[in-house]
Amino acid sequence: MTRTLCIAQNPEADALLAENALALLIGMLLDQQIPMEVAFNGPKKLYDRLGGELDVHQIADYDPDEFATISTTPPAIHRYGGSMGRRVQALCQYIVEHYDGDTEAIWTKDKPTGAEVLKRLKALPGFGEQKAKIFVALLGKQYGVAPYGWRKAAGDYGGTNTRMSVADVTSADTLAEVRAYKKAKKATAKSG
Repeated sequence: MTRTLCIAQNPEADALLAENALALLIGMLLDQQIPMEVAFNGPKKLYDRLGGELDVHQIADYDPDEFATISTTPPAIHRYGGSMGRRVQALCQYIVEHYDGDTEAIWTKDKPTGAEVLKRLKALPGFGEQKAKIFVALLGKQYGVAPYGWRKAAGDYGGTNTRMSVADVTSADTLAEVRAYKKAKKATAKSG
């Protein structure tokens, strides 16, 4: 299946996200406390620094100090490159331990429902309820992974014609709309 993503707003990074499930999952992991397009460029930085591959086993087995260096070398994969590098490594170790290194098994093994995919995502290091729901929506809306009940599992993020999260970013314009939604939501929360 050929996918076209426009999340990182960088054609090479977006191509990696579209073809490599681990890259997409790492991008989602990094998507906190920095602009989403910066987070989703992180996997491409790792890919380039790891010799042109993004392999779950390689990352899981990497020397932690050396991986921290790779994660923090400017431009770092995240504002908090060291701690997020540790999270990326913990995520990969979990995938190796629980899914034999097959990232896509998180949403394909035993043909899970949307609720089961959500449960599996929430079990991942660095993924809470909201991040897991957004990722379910991203899988369903843009990645061609739509198990039974995925919209319900994604909650509000699974709605059609929404501009709430990375799951809705398909262009620079939709990125701006999502950013405006988040800004308005923060303003409402502060005033409420």
